[in-house]
Amino acid sequence: MLPSAGNSALALDRLAPASLQDQIVEYYRAAVLDGRLRPGTRVASSRQVAAEQGVARITVVQAHDRLVAEGYLVARPGAGLFVAPGLSAPERPVPGPGRTRPAASPPRATLGIVPRPFARHDLTPGLPALDHFPWAEWSRLTARVLRGRPAAALGYADPRGHGPLRQAIAAHLGGMRGILCSPEQIVVVAGSQQGIDLAARAVAMPGEACWYEEPGYPIGRAALDAAGIAVIPVPVDADGLDPAAGRRLAPAARLALVAPAHQYPLGATMTLARRLALLDWAEQAGAWIIEDDYDGEFRHGGRPLATLHALDGGRRVFHLGTFSKSLAPGLRLGYLVVPEPMIEVIAALKAAADRGAPGIEQMVLAEFITEGRFAAHLRRMRLLYAQRRACLREALSAEAAGLLDASGAAEAGLHLVAQLAAPGDDVAIARAAADSEVGAAPLSTYYRQREIARAGFVIGFAGTTEARMMPAVRRLAHAITSARRLR
Repeated sequence: MLPSAGNSALALDRLAPASLQDQIVEYYRAAVLDGRLRPGTRVASSRQVAAEQGVARITVVQAHDRLVAEGYLVARPGAGLFVAPGLSAPERPVPGPGRTRPAASPPRATLGIVPRPFARHDLTPGLPALDHFPWAEWSRLTARVLRGRPAAALGYADPRGHGPLRQAIAAHLGGMRGILCSPEQIVVVAGSQQGIDLAARAVAMPGEACWYEEPGYPIGRAALDAAGIAVIPVPVDADGLDPAAGRRLAPAARLALVAPAHQYPLGATMTLARRLALLDWAEQAGAWIIEDDYDGEFRHGGRPLATLHALDGGRRVFHLGTFSKSLAPGLRLGYLVVPEPMIEVIAALKAAADRGAPGIEQMVLAEFITEGRFAAHLRRMRLLYAQRRACLREALSAEAAGLLDASGAAEAGLHLVAQLAAPGDDVAIARAAADSEVGAAPLSTYYRQREIARAGFVIGFAGTTEARMMPAVRRLAHAITSARRLR
């Protein structure tokens, strides 16, 4: 049996403001970072610590879970907990008297990501056709699941997700996206943001760099900021993210977050040459890629290229998908296809985050996919979104000619990008439009580097009915012309 590092220096103060769990976490953090616990050292078991300190074992277990989630410890099944490799004091300062731990950069509170009550404004990006949600089928399947009184769905379960749902997702990905993976590689997450958060925390330490598309997904950027990851904006053009520019800006980055099928928000599809160049960089640098396939099911023309996961065989690629765009964001269900060496790490992080997604919803979704209802729903939505997209383009031509330019719109996704034809403050215009129940998001807020930001709007069409499309564009055009008169 391997010896465990002792805890003779751990002295819990039951009168201190910090909880006993917080004190245990802080002890290990400091011990790791100042070298008292070296990388690879096995730490004492939760049972041993609880006995030595006279505390409930669950207190120690929860403290250990937090340390695994934060990257200080790693779990090796059957062997125990060990100090994670690569930690040293110069990279991560130890808090102490008169010193504070550097805080992660807070997410920017822009119009695109600020929390706000649900409001179905026309032209809001990111919303699917909620008016076409398959209520009848969903209700029938929900009733069937509940009649079975699934007690397991009401208790704690596998943090990776409901087994039949993971099987259904794996089968769906094999047929629809060309991704060959086992159900064991699927982790059900609470939407794209949590998937990005888990993958980033699993492979990158705070302060390490991540390539990020410029402009890019604000919520993804917020997740990276919250994890303490150094976001490196890498330019995007008509061919997608430029790996050559990424190598110049941060060759030793640990991670890249990309949306190769339909770059968000500009809509470019990454060329095969750049996909292969990105994978080549990851292999050479020992880096990882998060492939955000947020709306890969929806194309309005052309043939989709192979996913990064399919090209790479899933060796260094986390493939991220969500049901927020294909069904409804309120379900808070998505999935992460995890490279096999990282399954246990991601599962531990997921368990530490929320113990797993709600069971009933997972069971209903599993039935919905397995019965073929999901595939049929996607076929219906592709036809509907093609119609709504054409309707939006017609409305822009009729109501916003000379004001907005959407000529470079991509053949995929649920939104268009339209740039202002003349200089203007897109944030101010978007606020004025919101007062008229138009939710077009200002393009400039999607840039990390505001000095290169272009002004315009990310205009969603999926959640706006055809009848409301023309009036909505008219109100947006009115907000633009009103802003021009005030200059």
